[in-house]
Amino acid sequence: MSKAAQPKIYVAGHRGMVGSALVRNLLAQGVVSENLITRSRQELDLTNQRAVQEFFALERPDQVYLAAAKVGGIHANNTFPADFIYENLMVQANVIEAAFRSGVRKLLFLGSSCIYPRMAEQPMNESVLLTGTLEPTNEPYAIAKIAGIKLCESYNRQYGASHGVDYRSVMPTNLYGPGDNYHPENSHVLPALIRRFHEAKVSGATKVTLWGTGKARREFLYVDDMASASVHVMNLQQDIYAAHTLPMQGHINVGSGSDVTITEVAEMIRNVVGFQGAIDYDTSKPDGAPRKWMDSKKLQSLGWKPQYSLIDGLQKAYADFLQNPSVRNV
Repeated sequence: MSKAAQPKIYVAGHRGMVGSALVRNLLAQGVVSENLITRSRQELDLTNQRAVQEFFALERPDQVYLAAAKVGGIHANNTFPADFIYENLMVQANVIEAAFRSGVRKLLFLGSSCIYPRMAEQPMNESVLLTGTLEPTNEPYAIAKIAGIKLCESYNRQYGASHGVDYRSVMPTNLYGPGDNYHPENSHVLPALIRRFHEAKVSGATKVTLWGTGKARREFLYVDDMASASVHVMNLQQDIYAAHTLPMQGHINVGSGSDVTITEVAEMIRNVVGFQGAIDYDTSKPDGAPRKWMDSKKLQSLGWKPQYSLIDGLQKAYADFLQNPSVRNV
């Protein structure tokens, strides 16, 4: 495809783990860099409605990948619940409304598996959304992500026929990989474990203590697989996407297809890092949801499947951690 024939694509959140993977994927598929639009947080504050509208009026992209979000682990969500719900709601509302106003017809919103009820039947099918109580430790973030799904559905319902609006949503399981957040307090479980085992190895510690019992089960997906799934869903023909979703259930799960206990993944990381000590547990700390496993049959029936095994992904993630010392100085 020639440069002129390619769509202009805005990747919101391109410096984050998912956004940077999206950029890598799009470039690898032949999208020329001149047709990729990006802005850092310093260049464009997505919580500023006027700034976002001016940006869209100037750049007029054809497609939008909405990967920008405020994210964090249990500790961060518990400590800053107001920040998590406010910032994510503002980013989503501003970007989706400005995209519509500037004539964007194709948009992909990236959500989170935490949108599903805490005690949802496993694996979690798209249909269980809004059928039960959310996990309390990240409820504000989950509410914001649910609102993002409903924004996309509502714009489709109101403006699909009249304006050709086609806004889609994908719900990833727990992601990890290059560009992850390794902050000692605000990171998700997998990067937190990588950092903890690495520091224990370097310091010569005899054990690593983990939060909870280790029995909670989680599904993990390498971030480049998430990027390929997102591009795959964005490029599905509209009639095919519509045939596999509903007007008020328009999201699609993205997962690896299997889950592991925290103990199992901790042992895998210990081996990848080369830490020789023991694993201990602080059972006074919360486990979070007992299990989070996505039903991804819908997406796989649409022709996508992950390429990276968990062990391969962990090895790549740790190699990236070692190659980027700046992430360890936070």
